[in-house]
Amino acid sequence: MHMINFNEPPCVGTKIKYIEEAIASKKICGDGQFTKKCNKWMEDMTGIEKAMLTTSCTHATEMAALLAGIKPGDEVIMPSYTFVSTADAFVLRGAKAVFVDIRPDTLNIDEKLIEDAITEKTKAIVPVHYAGVGCEMDTIMDIAKQHKLMVIEDAAQGLMSTYKGKALGTIGDYGCYSFHETKNLSMGEGGAILIRDRENIERAEIIREKGTNRSKFFRGQIDKYTWVDAGSSYLPSELNAAYLWGQMEKADDIYKDRMKSWNLYYMMLEDLEKQEKLKRPVIPKDCVHNAHMFYIKVRDLEERTRLINYLKEKDINAVFHYIPLHTSPAGKEFGVFYGEDKYTTKESERLIRLPLWYGLKESDVAYIAETVHDFWK
Repeated sequence: MHMINFNEPPCVGTKIKYIEEAIASKKICGDGQFTKKCNKWMEDMTGIEKAMLTTSCTHATEMAALLAGIKPGDEVIMPSYTFVSTADAFVLRGAKAVFVDIRPDTLNIDEKLIEDAITEKTKAIVPVHYAGVGCEMDTIMDIAKQHKLMVIEDAAQGLMSTYKGKALGTIGDYGCYSFHETKNLSMGEGGAILIRDRENIERAEIIREKGTNRSKFFRGQIDKYTWVDAGSSYLPSELNAAYLWGQMEKADDIYKDRMKSWNLYYMMLEDLEKQEKLKRPVIPKDCVHNAHMFYIKVRDLEERTRLINYLKEKDINAVFHYIPLHTSPAGKEFGVFYGEDKYTTKESERLIRLPLWYGLKESDVAYIAETVHDFWK
């Protein structure tokens, strides 16, 4: 038996052809033909006003923090059960991360706990769409409107998912996608920022282009470009964009392939949920997910450790996920947990992610599901 990897980066047949095309074009820095194609694909798919590839989802979130005017002393509300980048982007601006508890069903931020955590220092709410399943965005947007707060969606895992028919990443003021090698579509390292409101586009272009108005210059809107704002370089290489473009062309095939594996896991593990051995993912009725992740939740940390080791012995690489940020050294320094940690730590200790990637064989999914059954025999 071969080792079944937890993840394999998505790969399609056109990858070398497009990378060679990018090289032949004599333009391999940012914002060439492939970046433009990728941006347009995201805009067409999501209906967003503007989408721009970035060097990572972390950088997209940093851009959003700059655009939102986050300053030292500000507070930003987010879940603790998330990747470190969610907090990093705001901490770099001198803000404090205010962590609230998650819902036990979706592991998303508990929208009912947000309002109590708001102070006069709060500037933004950052919902994280865990496993590509949407947060309760209507409630979050209502709270934000009432308290005049920005909403920055961490949709790192949310590409091609929707909430009430709207693409994740397009509902808040800004949305952030990831194209890391672990994501449904990948460029190795990369991401994108989505900008909902037209009046924020020009400043976003400037920040992304080192704080210059170079984009306007290339469009012929000004006769020379100059430094106009504080920014950085958030443009990915055309080589990465070319690799990504091949997958965007095949996005529906990748989606269907992942969904087939997800549905097979879901069906094959149903009896174990009925026997109360494990819990399967919950998808609320307003959400359409993207098969980014298939996880199960077992009784506790001890049982999880035994199951991960058991699967490894059977050549299956399954992994746990985030260690809650508020328990980490930097989380304690730069953040604070508001309210009670009723579910964040408990649920994070129960969760196991099973292998799921484009091209995973049906027979391998069946073998994994059978091996999970064998653990409880």
